[in-house]
Amino acid sequence: MEMHQVRYFLALCEELNFTRAAERCHVAQPSLTRAIKQLEEELGGALFRRERQNTHLSELGRTLKPYLEQIFRRAEDAKREAHEFLRLQKTPLRLGLMCTIAPGYLLDLIAAVHMRHPGIELQIIDAAAPQLQEQLVGGRIDVAIYALPSLETDQRLHHLALYREPFRIVLAPRHRLAGQTSVRVKDLDGERYLARVNCEMGPAADAVFDAQGVTGPTVYESERDDWILAMAAADLGYAFMPALSAEHPGVVALPLVEPEIWREVALVTVRGRPHSPSVGALVQEAMRLPWAGKPAIAVEQARGAG
Repeated sequence: MEMHQVRYFLALCEELNFTRAAERCHVAQPSLTRAIKQLEEELGGALFRRERQNTHLSELGRTLKPYLEQIFRRAEDAKREAHEFLRLQKTPLRLGLMCTIAPGYLLDLIAAVHMRHPGIELQIIDAAAPQLQEQLVGGRIDVAIYALPSLETDQRLHHLALYREPFRIVLAPRHRLAGQTSVRVKDLDGERYLARVNCEMGPAADAVFDAQGVTGPTVYESERDDWILAMAAADLGYAFMPALSAEHPGVVALPLVEPEIWREVALVTVRGRPHSPSVGALVQEAMRLPWAGKPAIAVEQARGAG
């Protein structure tokens, strides 16, 4: 069965006249008649009753019409999706970015999308990880990049890990711990703490500190990393920050050990939800780019599984 035969059949169903159906399909009438006859031979019976002034569907034709309509509709949908995927003309994409992620790596991704898929209209929504997850599940954004300790266990979501990032202890150069090569959790007992309100690893870090009996006064809380860094530079306390966010000329950022604390940043979509071609383009670029100088973790995992 050829798709043009299905198209001619459906046109003839509408017109019930071979001449008008041929004109509608922009073909000669003998070509349409021959295609309908070939389709009837393949399907095993007459699809139309041909009377002098009254062409109408046969019982077989009425039975098969819904199936052939569905075949044609799906073929048209497939062509349209392919066209949109290749052209991506004015395709919106709502991308949620976790507000605690430094822009370095993400700028490469955004630049690649703009350069290789200029038709994508990228809208970036900045929020904390829990809010991004809520917006993603609720359909208010299409895709998100964030980290949460519970991400791997959430069956609603599909995540592609991009990179792992260690946390650092951020201090003023004159702080008593600044001369060390690393900072142990127990070294921080009694120290003044500068709290990052949106830190997705905060509860996990609190559990580690509590387990070692490490306490100290929280002297400042902020949603803004630039203020946290400025406070640390002024030697008002220490901060617990991801490595890529800890760059500031007035501070030192030391590895945290015993234990180390990491976060895994991932590209996240809703499992089983149909996505626009623009989401596919973003995923493609994210898997193509290096992250922290290496392929995306999801790419390495796929290679290892293969």
